Amino acid sequence: MRVFLTGATGFIGSRIVPELIGAGHQVLGLARNDEGAKALIAAGAQVQRGDLEDVGSLRSGASASDAVLHVAFRHDWTRFAENCELDKRAIETIGAVLQGSDRPFIVTSGVGVAEGRAATEDDPPLTPSATYPRASEATAVALMERGVHASVMRLPQVHDTVKQGLITPLVAIARAKGVSAYVGDGRNRWPAAHVTDVARLYRLALEKGTAGARYHAVAEEGVPLRDIATAIGRGLNVPAISVSPEQAQEHFGFLGFFARRDAQTSSTQTRTKLGWNPTGPDLLTDLGNMRYAQD
Repeated sequence: MRVFLTGATGFIGSRIVPELIGAGHQVLGLARNDEGAKALIAAGAQVQRGDLEDVGSLRSGASASDAVLHVAFRHDWTRFAENCELDKRAIETIGAVLQGSDRPFIVTSGVGVAEGRAATEDDPPLTPSATYPRASEATAVALMERGVHASVMRLPQVHDTVKQGLITPLVAIARAKGVSAYVGDGRNRWPAAHVTDVARLYRLALEKGTAGARYHAVAEEGVPLRDIATAIGRGLNVPAISVSPEQAQEHFGFLGFFARRDAQTSSTQTRTKLGWNPTGPDLLTDLGNMRYAQD
């Protein structure tokens, strides 16, 4: 297949490109600058110049492809609500092109859709709100209802020894404040998966997936936040401490919403349906091996 990939030069997308090409697919990657375009060409992909704001480029890329993987998201947390709206418009733009066809459209979303138990693929998405305005999955569901061949990939903390999803800004907060914090007893859990396993799952979902499905890219159902904070503290040589739920928002800022959540997530259905078997390092291993010193 010829696959249009948004986020093709990003942390996850840059791993998806060789995964798809190695399986015999062609990749048309969205690139917003010359550096990204050169990286895609070097990887064996074709280039669609543009970004998430360029609806013409999104339409062109989707029109020229047999399938679309939407992985891009602007992770500027100071403008989170604005970036969620941009993401929604991008999904709607691509979906309008694909409507009336059987071309697969995989939309990226997040986990954390249940509390007090392990979320499953059967759980509906969170309703967008002022606290959590991301509407990726809700937008995909609306497209499904209009006949778009869409499915959803829910991501946990995707990691290697350089980046770890929301844990990357957690490290920055610990470095700035001189303590590595967790909320309460720190038993709330964040699921995780190595970036190479996640890239492989996108390919499997493209090749074997079905319209309307939800997939969980989860290798570890839940790593306690206290263990994460302890590993960060060890790496930065700062103490790991508890903050109260009332202190969480002040201490973590935008991460306060996530730092309190127990986001344990199962991927049993995903593994069974797609034959996915994660093999990469676990989260705490990568946190133990990462380079904490700043240049």
